[in-house]
Amino acid sequence: MTTLPENKGTKEKLWNANYNKVMFINFALFFSFYLLMPLLPIYLSENFNATKDTIGVVLSGYTLVALITRMFSGYIVDSFSRKKVLMACLFVYFLVFGGYLAAGSLVLFAIFRTLHGAPFGASTVANSTMAIDVLPASRRNEGIGLYGLSNNLGSALAPLAGIYIYDTFHDFDIIFWLAFIMAGMGFLATWTIKAPANAQEKNKQPLSLDRFFLSRGWYLALNMAFFGFCWGVLSNYLAIYGKECLGMTGGTANFFLILSAGLIISRLQGSKSLREGKLLPNAMEGIILSTVGYAIFIAWPSYIGYYGAAILIGFGNGHLWPAFQNMIIAVAHHNERGTANSTILTSWDLGLGLGILLGGVVAEHVSYSAAFWMNAAVQFAGCIVFFLLTKGMYSKMTEKEGDLIF
Repeated sequence: MTTLPENKGTKEKLWNANYNKVMFINFALFFSFYLLMPLLPIYLSENFNATKDTIGVVLSGYTLVALITRMFSGYIVDSFSRKKVLMACLFVYFLVFGGYLAAGSLVLFAIFRTLHGAPFGASTVANSTMAIDVLPASRRNEGIGLYGLSNNLGSALAPLAGIYIYDTFHDFDIIFWLAFIMAGMGFLATWTIKAPANAQEKNKQPLSLDRFFLSRGWYLALNMAFFGFCWGVLSNYLAIYGKECLGMTGGTANFFLILSAGLIISRLQGSKSLREGKLLPNAMEGIILSTVGYAIFIAWPSYIGYYGAAILIGFGNGHLWPAFQNMIIAVAHHNERGTANSTILTSWDLGLGLGILLGGVVAEHVSYSAAFWMNAAVQFAGCIVFFLLTKGMYSKMTEKEGDLIF
C-alpha cells in the first residue's frame, strides 16, 4: 500500500502564476454560466409563458451539444495547442451571451442556449487540462482538488448572486450583462498564460475510440452520470420548488450560500489526503454525504432539512469531484489527459442534461416533489454502483498498473 511522501509535495510551488490564472478563468467560466441556471425556468415562464416540460427541453438542449463537443474536445486538446484551443473556445463562449440579450422569442433563446453548450463544454476540457500542465507533478493530486474550488465556487456563488439581483431589481438584463462581462474577463485572462513548453505531450496514436472516450474509465464515467443527473435537477429546479412547494421566496440564495461554504471547507479539508494519494476515501466520503443530503432534502420538507441538505451536498461534492477527476487521470496515459478530462465532464453533462429534461417532465406531469424524490433515488443508485462496481474495478486497475492508491 503506497502513498506519496508528504514532504515531497512541499518542494515545488503549487500556487504559481499560471495556475492562479487558470483558476480565475475557470471561476469566470462557471460563474457566468451558473449565474443564469436557477433563474432560467422563472425567466422562460415569465417572459415566454413556457410550460414546465418545455422549460426542461429548452434548458437541456445545451447539454446535448456540450456532450457531443466534449467527446471531440479531448482529442483536439491532446492534438493541438491547448492555449489556442482555449482562447478560441472562450471567445465564442463570451459572444453567445450577447445572444441572450438579443433573443426576442422562445425559439431564438432556445437556439442560443443550445449553441452555448459547444464552447462551454470545450472550454472546461481545455482549461482543466491546462491546469494539469502548469501544476508540478509532485502536487498534481492536491492541485487538481483545489482547482475544482474555482468551478465549485463559481457554480455555487453565481446562483446566489443571480437570485439576489433578481429579488432586488427583478431585471434579467442585469443578470445577462453580468454574465457577459465575467465571460469576457475570463477570455482576456487567457492571453497572459504561459504554459510550459514541454507540458503537452501530443497524442500521435491512430484514431480509435480511446481518442474520444477513455474506455478504461467507463465505470468512473457511469458514476459521474448519476451524480450529474442529481445536480441538474437540483440546480435548475431548486428556486421554483422552494417557491411553489415550500413557500420560500428567499431561501434559494441562502441554500447556495451554505452549499458553497460546504464546498470550500471540504476542498480545503481534503487537500492533504489527496496529496497523499487517498482518492477512494475521499470519493466514498463524498458519495455518502451527498446521498444523505439529497435524501433529507425531499424527505424532510422543513428549514432544517432544506439547509441541512445544502451543507451535506456541498461537503459531498467537494470531496467527490476532485477524487473522481484524479482517479480518471490516474488510469489515463500522459498523452490522454485531455481525453480523460473530457470523459469525466462528458459523463457529468450527460447526467446533467437528463436530470434537467426528466426533472421538467416529471414536474409537469406529476409534481416538483416527485422530481426531487426521483433525484434522491438516482443518487442512491449511483452510490450502490460505486460500492459494488466502481470501487473494486479502480482498485484492481491501479494495483495492476502500479498507480498510487490509498
